[in-house]
Amino acid sequence: MKYILACILCLSLLCAYTWKEMVYNKLSISGDSYTFDLAAGTSLKKFSEQLTRAGVIKHPVLFRWYAVANGYANNLKAGEYTVTPDSTAISLLTKIVNGEVTQYSFTIVEGWKSTNVIAALHTSPKIKNTLNGLNEQQIIEKLAIPATHLEGIFLPDTYYYTAHTTDVEFLHRAYLNMQDKLQTAWANRAQDCVVKTPYEALILASIIEKESGIQAEYHEISGVFQRRQAKKMRLQADPTVIYALGDKYNNILLKGHLKINSPYNTYVKHGLPPTPIALPGARALEAALHPAKGDSLYFVATGNGGHVFSNDLNAHNKAVKKFKDVINAKRN
Repeated sequence: MKYILACILCLSLLCAYTWKEMVYNKLSISGDSYTFDLAAGTSLKKFSEQLTRAGVIKHPVLFRWYAVANGYANNLKAGEYTVTPDSTAISLLTKIVNGEVTQYSFTIVEGWKSTNVIAALHTSPKIKNTLNGLNEQQIIEKLAIPATHLEGIFLPDTYYYTAHTTDVEFLHRAYLNMQDKLQTAWANRAQDCVVKTPYEALILASIIEKESGIQAEYHEISGVFQRRQAKKMRLQADPTVIYALGDKYNNILLKGHLKINSPYNTYVKHGLPPTPIALPGARALEAALHPAKGDSLYFVATGNGGHVFSNDLNAHNKAVKKFKDVINAKRN
């Protein structure tokens, strides 16, 4: 009887110690956090040894015993996890069983080109690069999307992803988000909108995005462009010329640039350019399909932020002169 009582006492003490070790004692983590990869198919034994080598846990046998006793052993989900100094062994196991993998963020900036997105993705250490060295058509084939050009087809937003996400997976998600946003906006377009297809809306939205950094102006800019289209006037949008110039543009748009022969030069070509010139955000898409009412046909920067909108060429020319005076004054 004494032997049995002694065994029961020892077992009780062991359970109490294990409970304290797993539930109350903090993990041994130096620094702000510890991030580790749990590979698919890793056994509980190998996992506990991995944590022991890293100095995170001190008693791998107790760790395994507790995991088995509580049904964690066969429910470990692969992935990258992060634990902090206030974590316990039980909170670590709970995180893994629930698949609470570490999340990273990546922001596609409104007005970026698609090439900017791909280049930035390839500098993200947690993104698996598979598109290095591929041209535009090869990338489209990898994405398996019904597109002929990459420009403008990824929705600007902040995206969260996990380690080992491929660039193809990330871009495909951004593409689907743009398609969803575009189709929703198209279905709710204004009746007086002159663009004929969702892709035309995407093109116009990209021009609006590049014309102003002030979103409050987007609808009015859209109104100007759509009235010009309705009157068979050229759009004469500077950002389209800048896009046509590509690497030749050095932050100064000259009169000679406005005469270059390019399908993107809206000073010499009627209608919209053949593709978007940038990645438009949701506000620009909304503006492209809901132009502000009015009579303005021209606009020019003030030189101090924002634009002046004019109904006729005479008023526009005066606004242009005032803009030049402001710029010259700043240079002097």
